[in-house]
Amino acid sequence: MLFGRKKTPRVLDRANIVTGCPSEGHEDCIRRCGRMLLEAGYVEEGYIEGMLARDRSLSTAIGNAIAIPHGEMEYKRHILHTGLVVLTYPGGIDWGGETVKLVIGIAAKGDEHIGIMERIGEAFEEQSAVEEVVADADAGRLFGILSPDGEGG
Repeated sequence: MLFGRKKTPRVLDRANIVTGCPSEGHEDCIRRCGRMLLEAGYVEEGYIEGMLARDRSLSTAIGNAIAIPHGEMEYKRHILHTGLVVLTYPGGIDWGGETVKLVIGIAAKGDEHIGIMERIGEAFEEQSAVEEVVADADAGRLFGILSPDGEGG
């Protein structure tokens, strides 16, 4: 690494997967995801408000007990690097009338979210797959499922 240059963070780091979270309000969960994205160097602080605004305009709960909080388009300027954070809630979260147990916060530059969404859709096509990984509470397993190929551990 050259002097003065920071290493670009991986899209998903094991440290950004937290299992067994206690239930909380869905806006608190979105803020937690945003803070994790911020602390990992993926976004600037303004992106968190974009995540909240997006969920207020259209719920980021997508079914099968999954929510994918992300920022509205005009907040993309706050994204520094594409990144994911993952939280599991065994007790579930009430997300506007829907129970969510797996939360995947996303910050994506350009169209990089497309591949991420495809991986999520393939891995969690059935709600039983979500229930299984949440009950398993194995961050390494979630890392393996959601990491882009070749990212290492």
